[in-house]
Amino acid sequence: MRTIRVANGAGFLGDWIDAPRRLLERAEVDYLTIEHLAELTMSILARAREKDPAAGYAEDFLEILRSIAPAISRQPQLRVIANSGGVNPQACARAAGQLLSRHGLEKLPVACVSGDDLLPQLDELVAQGEKFQHLDTGEPITALVERQAGADSRASDATGNNRVARHIVAANAYLGAGPIADALSQQARVVISGRVADASLTLGPALHEFGWPKDAWDLLAGGTVAGHLIECGAQVTGGYSVDWSQYELADVGYPIAELASDGSSAITKPAGTGGAVTRRTVVEQLVYEIGDPAHYLTPDVDCDFTTVEVESGGPDRVVVRGATGNPAPDTYKVSLAYRDGWMASGTLLVYGADCREKAEACGRIILERCQLAGLSPAHTHVELLGAGAGVPGSFFHRKYQPPGEVVLRVTASDPRREAIESFTRQFAPLITGGPAGLAGYAAGRPLVRPVFAYWPTRIAKERVQSRMEVRPAGEWAA
Repeated sequence: MRTIRVANGAGFLGDWIDAPRRLLERAEVDYLTIEHLAELTMSILARAREKDPAAGYAEDFLEILRSIAPAISRQPQLRVIANSGGVNPQACARAAGQLLSRHGLEKLPVACVSGDDLLPQLDELVAQGEKFQHLDTGEPITALVERQAGADSRASDATGNNRVARHIVAANAYLGAGPIADALSQQARVVISGRVADASLTLGPALHEFGWPKDAWDLLAGGTVAGHLIECGAQVTGGYSVDWSQYELADVGYPIAELASDGSSAITKPAGTGGAVTRRTVVEQLVYEIGDPAHYLTPDVDCDFTTVEVESGGPDRVVVRGATGNPAPDTYKVSLAYRDGWMASGTLLVYGADCREKAEACGRIILERCQLAGLSPAHTHVELLGAGAGVPGSFFHRKYQPPGEVVLRVTASDPRREAIESFTRQFAPLITGGPAGLAGYAAGRPLVRPVFAYWPTRIAKERVQSRMEVRPAGEWAA
C-alpha cells in the first residue's frame, strides 16, 4: 500500500506566514498545500483587483514562496499546491515566476489553474438560463438586480438594461481536484489556482499518485476527509481547541496527512513542535463547517462523514479511515459577491465607574446627530465591548463584576455614501461635547468602505470550463 505525505502550511489568508518554512525545515513531505481563500477573502481580493488589474491574489504567497525556495531546491520530491491565485491566478503565476527566477529556479515547472472566474461571462450565462438562485432563499440573481436598480437610478447602462455583471464584484466557481492532478501529471512543481475547494488541494495529489478513478467514491471520500482535516492549518493540531490551554501554541506544528492508497490517512505534525494531534483535536476539525455530516458536498464527491472512524495511532498521530462517498453533485458551488452600499465603524474607549452609561449616551448622541443632519443611516449597531456585547443575553453580568472600562463600537451602513460620511463626522465632536472619560481619537475619523455582500449559489458543471497551463517559471516571468 502506497502512502504520500501531504502537509498544510496555511488555513486562510493572514495565517502564520513563517509556518510553511518552519514545517519544511523540520519534516520532509511530498506536497505542501497553502489554503488562502474564503468567501470574505474573495471579496477582499476582488476589491484589490478593482483598484489595480494586476492585483487580486494573495500576496502572502510570494513571501511564503520566497521563504521556502531553499527547501524546493534541496527537496526534489516537494511540490507546492496553493489556491493563492484568488481572483487573478495568472497574475499570481507571473509574480511567482519572477520570484522563483530570482532564486535560480527559472526552469521550475509552474502551473496555473483557472476557469473558476465567471464574472466575464455572467450576463451570457444568465441569458442562457442560469438563474444563480440563492442557496438559502431560492431567489434568482435577477431579483437582486431588480432591487438594486430600483434603489439606484444609476444602475442601468446606456441602453437602460440592468445587466447582472454591473452589480457583481466577484463570481467564482469552486473547482475540484481534477485540474490539480492534471498539472501534477505534467510535472508541475508549483501549482497556483484560483477558487478551488479546500479539500481538493489534498485530493489532487492523491488522484495523481494513486490513479484513483474519478468515480471511486469511497476512495475520493477518504482523500477528501484527509484534505478537510488539514485544510485549516493548526486548527487540527491544537489551535482553536477546547483543550488549547494544555498546548504550547507559540511554535505550534502545522499538520501532515499521511494519505494511503486505500483512502485511509494518519494525521500528524513535525516532531518537536508545539500543539498536539489527539483524537479530540482531529474530531473537532472533522465536524468543523460541514453542514449535513452524511452529505459533505464537494466538487469531487458527496462525502459521508458518519462512517468515519477516528482512533489514536500513538503520540501526535491519529488514524482516520472508513469514509464513504456517493456521486459528486452535478453543480459547482459559486461564491458570488455584490455591491451593497457603504459602511463605517468607529470605536471609543470609555472609562470610569459609570462607563456603561457614558458609552450608551455616546452611541445615542452619534446616531441622534446623524438624524439632525437628515442623513440617518439605514442600518446601525451599537456595541459595548467588555460589558457583554459578545454574549448578549447570557450570564455575563451575573458572573463578572461591572467593568471599569468598555470599548464603544458604533457601526453604520447605507446605500448612500453621504449618509456614512456624515456618520463618521459625529465621533470627534464628543471630545468636548460628550461625557468626560473618553479616549481613542488618535485614529481620526472612521474610514468609509464599500460593502460587498455574499450571495451563495450554484452553476451547472457543464457551463464551467477549467483551464490549466504549465510553463517554466522563467517563461511566466517574461
